[in-house]
Amino acid sequence: MRMYDIIEKKRDGLALNDEEIDFFVNGYVAGDIPDYQVSALFMAVFFQGMDARETAHLTMAMARSGDMLDLSSIPGIKVDKHSTGGVGDKTTLVAVPLAAALGVPVAKISGRGLGHTGGTIDKMEAIPGLDVAPSRARFLEIARTVGGVVVGQSGNLDPADKKFYALRDVTATVNSVPLIASSVMSKKIAAGADRILLEVTCGNGAFMKSVDDAVELSRQMVEIGENVGRTTVALITDMGVPLGSCIGNALEIREVCDVLQGKGPEDVTEVCVELAANMAELGGKGALDACRDAVRAQIDSGAAFAKFREMIEALGGDVAALDNPDLLPQPTCSRAVYAPHGGIVYAMDTERVGIASVVLGAGRVKKEDGIDYAAGIVLAKKTGDAVAAGDVLATIYAAREELLDDGERMLLGAYDIRNERPEPRRHFYARVSRDGIEYV
Repeated sequence: MRMYDIIEKKRDGLALNDEEIDFFVNGYVAGDIPDYQVSALFMAVFFQGMDARETAHLTMAMARSGDMLDLSSIPGIKVDKHSTGGVGDKTTLVAVPLAAALGVPVAKISGRGLGHTGGTIDKMEAIPGLDVAPSRARFLEIARTVGGVVVGQSGNLDPADKKFYALRDVTATVNSVPLIASSVMSKKIAAGADRILLEVTCGNGAFMKSVDDAVELSRQMVEIGENVGRTTVALITDMGVPLGSCIGNALEIREVCDVLQGKGPEDVTEVCVELAANMAELGGKGALDACRDAVRAQIDSGAAFAKFREMIEALGGDVAALDNPDLLPQPTCSRAVYAPHGGIVYAMDTERVGIASVVLGAGRVKKEDGIDYAAGIVLAKKTGDAVAAGDVLATIYAAREELLDDGERMLLGAYDIRNERPEPRRHFYARVSRDGIEYV
């Protein structure tokens, strides 16, 4: 079998068979197939696509390219949760303790941020003392005893995805639905959960810009999950506006604590309650409406925040920083960003807001870049808000004044202020499951 023939076949729009998919996945992971040939194949997939069978087999070949986690020692129905990411997206750190507080076991492996989207593990590392890379035995022990754990990817879990994503990132083939679907689902399947909840974001701050594209990606991922015996549900949420007020690692930990104590922004709270309720429903805790009520009760009773403290303490984190966020990393410099004229915030370029946070030091452009855990943005005005000239739009934080200069320019360019009121935005657009697509 030759890689040349596989590239040619896909270039011409033909479906690859299982043996051909296994050949290029295993050969690339082993170092026997060069980057340029897999790059050519991915570009062919970008233009020609893959059918459901191809995508499902690619997913399983990637999942089996390394270790597969065995969660059988954890009692109950294990539910995993994944978000396709965005700006201010801290939903994992709220939804996981909410679900765990209801007795749904969650053993989750999360990633770091790259580009304009933040990473869950980066946010967690803003907490002093926290270890995001415990041993596998410790990871399983925390999942059993605490009921919820979130750690970084380590060891040899899905090495094909690591190599493939790095190549897609530099060859303009990231936004291919079958390649995104196989990337997400291979990690989830390798991570061993019984059931999977997907949060697929859409809008100008997400990979999927339109609801239709998000629905198609969700449909393919749900189909993959169901075909390999993992009940899978996808919720399509809005990322046309940053989620919450805080963007940046320590800032977002503050907001997570606020939401779990019932005093966070309405949009983060509503999205996370719905995510956690769906996790609870997948975990066999009852009908969706009853699960929503139960989730809200965990916030009202203080059980949700207590579970988050327990999760963080189990990983060595200083829970005093959760009780008193002033113990989190603090910025050296700050600046208010003012509205240049009055009107209404008609729209926000959410991706540009995320890039502004990277410019300030809160994110990374390359994987090896360091980040400033204290840097970021606190938004005072978002889409739909009225502003007068000179009102504070946001406060920005960084380590140096020159970073504030660059961040301010970038952030101001993200605001579209007009004398016109925009259509109200929704937090949810659709729910996709094996039963079909339910538009909200």
